[in-house]
Amino acid sequence: METYINIKDCRVEDLKSTPIQKFSFTLEENQAWLVIGPNGGGKADFVKALAGQKRITKNDSSSVYENEFANSTEVVSLEVAARLIEEERELDESEYMDRIDEGRTGRRFIAEVLGGPDAKHRNIPLPPIASRLETLPEVKLCGVEKILDRGLKFMSTGEIRRTLLCRALLSKKKLLVLSDPFAGLDAQSRAILLEFFQTIAGKSAYPKIILSMERYTEIPETITHVIEFKSGAVTFEGTKAEYEDELKKRDEEKKAMRQAEKSAFMDELNAISKETETLKAKVNAETDWQDKEEKPALIEMNGVNVGWDGKKVLADFSWTVRANEHWLIRGPNGSGKTTLLELITGDNHQVFANDVRLFGKKRGTGETIWDIKRNLGIVSYRLHVEYRMLGGTDLEAVIISGFKDSIGLYEQRTELEVSAARRWLRLAGFEGREHESFGNLSYGEQRAILIIRAAVKSPKLLILDEPCHGLDENYRQKILDLLEQVAETGTTTLLHVTHDPTEALECERHILELRPGENPMYKIETLDL
Repeated sequence: METYINIKDCRVEDLKSTPIQKFSFTLEENQAWLVIGPNGGGKADFVKALAGQKRITKNDSSSVYENEFANSTEVVSLEVAARLIEEERELDESEYMDRIDEGRTGRRFIAEVLGGPDAKHRNIPLPPIASRLETLPEVKLCGVEKILDRGLKFMSTGEIRRTLLCRALLSKKKLLVLSDPFAGLDAQSRAILLEFFQTIAGKSAYPKIILSMERYTEIPETITHVIEFKSGAVTFEGTKAEYEDELKKRDEEKKAMRQAEKSAFMDELNAISKETETLKAKVNAETDWQDKEEKPALIEMNGVNVGWDGKKVLADFSWTVRANEHWLIRGPNGSGKTTLLELITGDNHQVFANDVRLFGKKRGTGETIWDIKRNLGIVSYRLHVEYRMLGGTDLEAVIISGFKDSIGLYEQRTELEVSAARRWLRLAGFEGREHESFGNLSYGEQRAILIIRAAVKSPKLLILDEPCHGLDENYRQKILDLLEQVAETGTTTLLHVTHDPTEALECERHILELRPGENPMYKIETLDL
């Protein structure tokens, strides 16, 4: 049996540290491996090492490091997708044009690995093969035929991930590492990916596949082996069946501890909330136009129409959200969920051409962006990208910025703010890491920090766009418990976008489902109590 990767008694290093002191790993013919483990436990470091982004070093003279894929590995992940959007924003030339700069299309981006020009030379003509991408089996396998001519910045998260996968396949790299590939994907996209695994993973032909996951869920049947990392060490290595037996044992132990852990978490959360009442009261001071006996609806949209390049994203859309009506928002990738949220946050300028009212005031009639932000908490892919672009902001500053509605922190930290931030960090499992750089965290850890940042001021409206992206089981459960408690306070209303039905909260009795191509393009449902 052919061996492709043979690692014995080696470590993973970067310029600053040695995140994995000792590990061994073997990838043989007809094997398909799953890499799993909690956020920050070493899984991401292992994946980056395989891709050449970190160094694998022998521990002594008897160590072995042989890797057929050392210079032929491609990673497809939420982090790679975020970097792609960062790059598109850096190259955006809208301010120099009389229109919105579409940026690279899916066709141009994929063509870069087929002899096409790179991102900085995007005006150079494409090679002939680009005009017939629709005919390539890799394009059909990833289901991206219909979005090839759409700008990357106008794609949903799921569409970008499928485009990245397609490009990776066409790159002819010998090893593909797919990190948390099902996060944020609708049912159709998940089906496409599962078919992909069934077609390619574990087969003798290239590319070989390694799957990296935060949680043991939706694992393809083609996975044969599992390696698990925790606290920078390998805590399991063996067959998929052996790992499932191990998980059953752990689940029994978790069930016994779950209620006690949740109770302790809630007690700590309530204590922090009381301690930070002064900060929250300052942030949530109501504006004159809100100070009425009868409070207006939080959101009103009347006959809203939004689109670009002749495509309707929202058509004749009307919707009202009132205080303590917690909404679950769902729909397939590309159906307009993120566009809808950006109308609320003001990140989509078409809001000013429509009848959209927030907290009783029509957008574009004199309110400031700070009037809006004061009442919002936001967790979104866009916000995540913006914080990643800041780079060196420490965790304490990220949390405090939640009280100030800023991206980054530009004021002196008060003792009260520092105390509150550190208590929130302890609650989320980041005790003692307050001065660690946000940019040095794993993608999932970054997402957990941003959720805490959004919740600290108890905003009137908390907008959650796939909040559990990249979270391991531990963080995911803590965040869901936190959101459940936030809803119970009666001061914050949730708007929650997710494709995962297990993440829907009991309080979310109102459902908005977007249905592209149908008339009307949406359905509203209220569940019985």
